[in-house]
Amino acid sequence: MKRELEIILESLEGFKNPKIELEQYVTPPKLASFIVVNAKLFNDLKIVVDLGCGTGILSIASALLGAYAIGFDVDAEAIKIARSNAKRFDVDVDFVVSRVEDVSIKKRVTTIMNPPFGIQKRHADRKFLIKAFEISNVIYTIHSAGSSEFVSRFAKRYGFKVTHFWKFLIPLKRTYSFHEKLFKKIAVEVFRIEKLF
Repeated sequence: MKRELEIILESLEGFKNPKIELEQYVTPPKLASFIVVNAKLFNDLKIVVDLGCGTGILSIASALLGAYAIGFDVDAEAIKIARSNAKRFDVDVDFVVSRVEDVSIKKRVTTIMNPPFGIQKRHADRKFLIKAFEISNVIYTIHSAGSSEFVSRFAKRYGFKVTHFWKFLIPLKRTYSFHEKLFKKIAVEVFRIEKLF
């Protein structure tokens, strides 16, 4: 299941004009498929919200495995690509142009997201986590290496706990003109976070 999903995700279109201020990078298909397949195995793929969905890889992956998925992003151009990607694979995903702070969901969901790491703007990931805590029972989120203490502490403050934690070394494609190499390996951490009842 994981490899088949990864093959589909590899053919999705990425950003045409990535915006550095939004820290737009495509989530690697291998990482996206790992996260979504695990969410399926944990029975977390029912209603999925992808905050900062970009071109839709996590939303589309979730929908391909049976979830009702909604992707939110502030960038209308990225949302247009996400809709095109979903249409190409005949996947029913709702994509909405919205700031993360303005997202409003009436029932608790699973959030699967790859928020900005805060390289361009310190603490850029916090508003994504806060919104996820507000709307979710379960959260899957990707952060830069060395974030585990912060994520655990922040989750506890909002009545959540980290249940699972994975480390990855992922290939980051050259996205911006200042990138010198075609690929650069970066260390990331993926968390499964659950609401305490």
